[in-house]
Amino acid sequence: MADSDPALPNPTRRERAPTITIDTSAVSLVPEMESPLLRLSPNASCSSQDDQAASAAAAAAAAADADAASVSVAAAVAAGPAAADTPDNTANHPANIAPIDLRTVPSFDSRPTSPHNISSPTSRGNDRSNTFLSVPGRRSAGNSLDWEDGSRSVSSYGGETYLSGPPASPQDGGHRPLDEHNAEAILADRDALLPDPGTEGDFVVEDNKFAYTPGQLTKLFNPKSLGAFYALGGLKGLEKGLRSNISSGLSLDETTLEGNITFEEARSATTTFNDSKLQNAGSLGLVKSDTPTATLRLGRHHPVESFADRRRVFKENRLPEKRTKNILELAWIAYNDNVLILLTIAAVISLALGLYQSFGQRHPPGQPRLEWVEGVAIMAAVIIVVVVGAANDYQKERQFVKLNKKKADRVVKVIRSGKPREISVYSVLVGDVMIIEPGDLVPVDGIFIGGHNVKCDESSATGESDLLKKKGADEVFRAIEHREDVRKLDPFIISGSKVNEGTGTFLVTSVGVNSSYGKTMMALNEDTEVTPLQKKLNVLAEYIAKLGGAAALLLFIVVFIKFVVQLRGSTATPSEKGQNFLQILIVAITVVVVAVPEGLPLAVTLALAFATTRMLKDNNLVRHLRACETMGNATTVCSDKTGTLTQNKMTVVAGSVGTAMRFGDNGVSPSPLTQGKQQEEDRSVAEFLSVLAESVRWLLMQSIAINSTAFEGEQDGHLVFIGSRTETALLNFARDHLGMGPIQEEHANANVVQVVPFDSSRKCMASVVRLSDGRFRMYVKGASEILLEKCDRIIRDPRTGISETILTKDNHEALSQIITTYASRSLRTIALLYQDFEQWPPKGARLLDDDPTQANFDSIFNGMIFIGIVGIQDPLREGVKQAVLDCQKAGVKVRMVTGDNILTARAIAEECGIYTPGGLAMEGPKFRKLSRTEMDHVIPRLQVLARSSPEDKRILVKRLKELGETVAVTGDGTNDAPALRTAD
Repeated sequence: MADSDPALPNPTRRERAPTITIDTSAVSLVPEMESPLLRLSPNASCSSQDDQAASAAAAAAAAADADAASVSVAAAVAAGPAAADTPDNTANHPANIAPIDLRTVPSFDSRPTSPHNISSPTSRGNDRSNTFLSVPGRRSAGNSLDWEDGSRSVSSYGGETYLSGPPASPQDGGHRPLDEHNAEAILADRDALLPDPGTEGDFVVEDNKFAYTPGQLTKLFNPKSLGAFYALGGLKGLEKGLRSNISSGLSLDETTLEGNITFEEARSATTTFNDSKLQNAGSLGLVKSDTPTATLRLGRHHPVESFADRRRVFKENRLPEKRTKNILELAWIAYNDNVLILLTIAAVISLALGLYQSFGQRHPPGQPRLEWVEGVAIMAAVIIVVVVGAANDYQKERQFVKLNKKKADRVVKVIRSGKPREISVYSVLVGDVMIIEPGDLVPVDGIFIGGHNVKCDESSATGESDLLKKKGADEVFRAIEHREDVRKLDPFIISGSKVNEGTGTFLVTSVGVNSSYGKTMMALNEDTEVTPLQKKLNVLAEYIAKLGGAAALLLFIVVFIKFVVQLRGSTATPSEKGQNFLQILIVAITVVVVAVPEGLPLAVTLALAFATTRMLKDNNLVRHLRACETMGNATTVCSDKTGTLTQNKMTVVAGSVGTAMRFGDNGVSPSPLTQGKQQEEDRSVAEFLSVLAESVRWLLMQSIAINSTAFEGEQDGHLVFIGSRTETALLNFARDHLGMGPIQEEHANANVVQVVPFDSSRKCMASVVRLSDGRFRMYVKGASEILLEKCDRIIRDPRTGISETILTKDNHEALSQIITTYASRSLRTIALLYQDFEQWPPKGARLLDDDPTQANFDSIFNGMIFIGIVGIQDPLREGVKQAVLDCQKAGVKVRMVTGDNILTARAIAEECGIYTPGGLAMEGPKFRKLSRTEMDHVIPRLQVLARSSPEDKRILVKRLKELGETVAVTGDGTNDAPALRTAD
């Protein structure tokens, strides 16, 4: 500017023009539309002497209108003095702007966002100043950079200034913390997306193709923030802003994304809600969405990494590998040993004297000059020790890195391109739709889409001891908008938490280092564990070192005194005296070297690491080194049956509908117990279905297909069912013989209103659907002998149609006999039941405390109608008999602990050699009720524990340990977790 150029003579001092304050918070007077983050341009205030009159007039007009709470204001904006000299700028900066009605401006257009994502008034080629600029009223003073208020935080980065909202007025009692349980407070929260100090970098992403940055998404968690959830637009805003789809998930064809989506576009996403659709989303999230998926460049045209932009912006679900030490660092660590340092000092002194004696003095002719050899030998020994130790440590670290990678990797279920798929946990990305089921450990953060009675244990993540029920994000968003009580509404799925009940889907918002669990693990930076044996050996080495050091010091003192006494009459030369002293020192150090076993802990560690590597080749992954130590001392093994002793390759080979209609055992391999027994079921499946009424066949198919959490996915290029082996066996039977279509279609066509997930203590699961005639039908499947006791009716004649009759005593005995027959042939028996209701929840039924639209299952689980029983074969694993025999020869007692019925468990236990004459087989409920004395009397003879719950297994393992046994537990299900944790 000319007036600021020091080269001009006597510049005229200009008066300061009145300041026009830019209110960027700004255009909506509705509290809930206030910006959560105020974005101010560094040049937000400017003035010009030429426009002083216009500015003053506009300010006066605004002041006059302020008391009338006018929503129509006029803004006078002028170009700066530098730009005033350029005629071309006149059109771009008009001096006067017509008054506008701020109520006509879309509320969300003024929402702030991170840099690079906002259509701001300073954006090039996009003049929207009439929407953003207004002469300030009273509430706008705080938005001026000239307004001095030290109580508000200001942070600047990326060329932008971020300013927190104004403090509470004095009449409000000063600053008040946000009440996350108050919808009004959530709606008015203007700081929900404000960066925390030190995290500003997470809010800046170059060339961001998405509406949100990783920093904004992390504001949803730690702590949970409904304010941030609302500010991001709820589920629909996240879905649009992350360019995903809550129905079909991410597209498998996505590589790089075209175009950008702004914060305002994502935040203003609107949709109509349909509760029935959300219910149908239940376990698979198959909801039709009107939100378009991302525009993609297909990989076949552009050879780019899949999900390239998504990985670049939000990173992968991996934590940075802990930096391993290089060989030189390990060599330095190995050298930092007191003994090696003493040896080095002795070697240097010995070498110096040796070199002096060998080359600094005369030697008789023919005498070799070898005095330096001793020093070199000591140095060589030190170098060898350091190199070998460093090399071993390097190899050990590499083995542990591989082991830790292996134990952290696991398979999770997501929906991609509309189909459920199993992928590595490392492949989960922001925008994925993940499926959760009971027992799942959540690996990422996200927002709950919908499901059935999902409850999570977040004690390890948040310290909250109670199970937290999750509510659908759309339901929570509506409650906030309608200013309802949001105290118990929780749509947040936190990484590190465990799903205890229910099934559902959630939208992934943070992965890797940005997730709650990732941040925790980065802070911990876990080191390699030290095993109990290593600890004991370290203590032993320390004691020996002290003893050896004391002995060496005593020896040195005695010999040194003798050396000093002999110096008076000695005729030796000074070099010979020095050599004698060095010999004394070396002898003392040698005592220390010989006495101290510093390599013992290292040798044990290497042996254990080598053992774990060899075991990994045999498909045995050792997660904790201490397991290697205790494994050899095991005195008893408690083994699960399914998938451990058996192959977990289940097939339906026999079944019954009612009591009269049964199909054969053509595919059953008779067990040793049933050799020579006359089998009654000689009808094939085709013959059985040919006489079955169509309505009964449809009922049988629906009871299997709808009441299931398994899904179809690709494995080795083939479509297979993925989920519980029992469920996949039933689904294969329904698809092959009952005419079931794709499982996703069956779920989408059924109007599911409630799902009761499988519970190991209840031994069953259930699903409730609305029928076309307005009635409701509940399908139940589970343990046959337990479910039989819940029935009072049975299908009358499966050949004529769906009709029911009273379950008589004869019917009960006949069904019990069928169960016994199947179980004696080592078949797992599953019962199928149903019941119809006129309304849901049923009249008189107890309701769930946290959801009055859902019935308490236990209160209505009676008076069921029995459909039939299926027998599922699961053959023994190859080599199980020999392995059990080898354990018994080694003095290790093997017990079977399973959830199957006692007849099936006993038959399989006898087949593999666990159940022997004189042994005892019990059911979990009976075992649990035994007194301590009775339990101690029973346990030595106990070989089979059937129908055992997770608590029964834990009690058995705990009592065995109290009796002095070293207990090993094998299992592959979530119901084995308590026992596995309790075991040695």
